Amino acid sequence: MGMRKFLILIVLFGLIAGFANSQERLASAGQIPILAWYSIPASETSVSRYQELKDAGITYSFGGFPNIDAMQKALDAAEKVGVKMVVSCPELKSDPEKTVRQFMNHPAVAGYHLQDEPSISQLKGLGEWGRQIQAIDKKHFCYVNLFPNFADSSQLGTKDYMEYVQAYIKQIPVRFISFDYYPVMKDHLSKTWYQNLEQISGEAKKATLPFWAFALTTNYDENHVTPQTLAAMRLQVYSDLAYGAQGIQYFTYWSATSMNAPSGEDQRGAPISATGKRSVVYDRVKQMSEEIKNLSGVFLDSKVVSVRHTGKGMIPLGTIRLTTLPKAIKVLDTNGAPALVSVLEKGENSFLVVVNKDFQNSINLTVYGDETLKKVLKDGTIVPASIYESSLELDPGDASVFMFPTEKN
Repeated sequence: MGMRKFLILIVLFGLIAGFANSQERLASAGQIPILAWYSIPASETSVSRYQELKDAGITYSFGGFPNIDAMQKALDAAEKVGVKMVVSCPELKSDPEKTVRQFMNHPAVAGYHLQDEPSISQLKGLGEWGRQIQAIDKKHFCYVNLFPNFADSSQLGTKDYMEYVQAYIKQIPVRFISFDYYPVMKDHLSKTWYQNLEQISGEAKKATLPFWAFALTTNYDENHVTPQTLAAMRLQVYSDLAYGAQGIQYFTYWSATSMNAPSGEDQRGAPISATGKRSVVYDRVKQMSEEIKNLSGVFLDSKVVSVRHTGKGMIPLGTIRLTTLPKAIKVLDTNGAPALVSVLEKGENSFLVVVNKDFQNSINLTVYGDETLKKVLKDGTIVPASIYESSLELDPGDASVFMFPTEKN
């Protein structure tokens, strides 16, 4: 290659790099936390395993450990790669003061797990335990995850789901509300999922608490045999975030059959199989996590202005149909397809998030706005919406995000 051609190539590469750097990107002060449930088992604790977890975009790890020494070993490994952990071992219950004092200054500690899906009769005791922990360590959270709204009275300990949620908020010193719901079935969505998101987000707003929600990343039972597709994960994650979720939890990371999963739940097909090998879901989770990270500037610490639904026929139970739009949006048409439309506000910027609620089929989405409307791409790049066609195909379960100036009162 001659010197002249070499110099021309250098100039071209410089221009390309300069163009890339000049593109507007979404700013974010942090990242939406991503937590792995049934994470790396104690028998597999190593720095390389936690690096593998981090490489999938996961920032928080949770799984039960058989004793305090195994918990310590895992925390030390997680610290080396920058992953946070939720403490869970028998000694946290039998000797909370000693256990908390041992771990409270460890850089990898995120919080303390008390119990999953308690009944209402257990909340008082969990509250006492949580306050005992908080009296020693005010820095880290106590974590209790709630039943979904289809749990029966024998599980909840009450016939009223809202009474259950409100008692949880009142009695346990949680920093955020967490609930699980796995809505994607073989060929449809559960009827009460969006109602549950309405209920939890509403109570979280009243209590001025954030909430964390789930996405299923494994086979679960005979009805949940395909939810580990990227489309199904996107539908769950983007719906959660559109309702204001401030944390996303994957259930599970490691195939739970290798970790004494609850009887009757054959949880195979997770990102890491029971043999310790990666499945195809690992790469899908990695892609999903990257999208969450890149779009944290949209969802992290944003105020939910409204969440509405579109589609022919009935909209989901407990939700509200879309009838009005922000002034910057002139046209929004899903052509009769079921979609979720959320408006979020964050300082000077507001965001319109449209989620395709069909995890099997694309929809034709038309969004047309004024000259201030911008489109937020999956990598966090911001471009004028006008450079795209106003009508575009929206992939199954996917979301399209737009940005416009916040309306002044």
